[in-house]
Amino acid sequence: MKEQHLSIPVGDKLGEGLISVPEGATIDLDLRLESMHEGILATGEVSSTATGVCGRCLIDIEQPVQVDFQELFAYPAEEAFDHEVHDDHVDLEPLIRDAVVLSLPFQPVCRPDCPGLDPETGQRLADVPDHEPKQTIDPRWSALAAFQASDTTESTSSSAPSDGAGEER
Repeated sequence: MKEQHLSIPVGDKLGEGLISVPEGATIDLDLRLESMHEGILATGEVSSTATGVCGRCLIDIEQPVQVDFQELFAYPAEEAFDHEVHDDHVDLEPLIRDAVVLSLPFQPVCRPDCPGLDPETGQRLADVPDHEPKQTIDPRWSALAAFQASDTTESTSSSAPSDGAGEER
């Protein structure tokens, strides 16, 4: 068994959506390699920082990335394996890239309760906490705007209850 801690620079950007680990960033890797009968078992933890934009309000954000992985690199055999040992070396780059990219959120947010942008003005709603959204009526429902609910408290209080001896005449 061999354990190592590595800090490696990112050669190509990891991720393509709203958030990614940029080229030139550093990935910290805690790695343990174990010799097994079938091959080499690679176990590790990757940590880095992803940068991008909030999917709701479009401000710049940074999020920590921490991913655990475990993969068996098989010794060469007649069958073709995705992960093989070649000349006593294993290529961890595709494994690390896949683990990091799959851990990135599809719709990243700056905070869980991010209100997003005002659909009319495009203003960031978190910057204006007392903002009242403009009440617009869909033109398809405008005919119903004239209708109001009847006041039921007025109709029940105006009818006097009977005294229990019978109906009022």
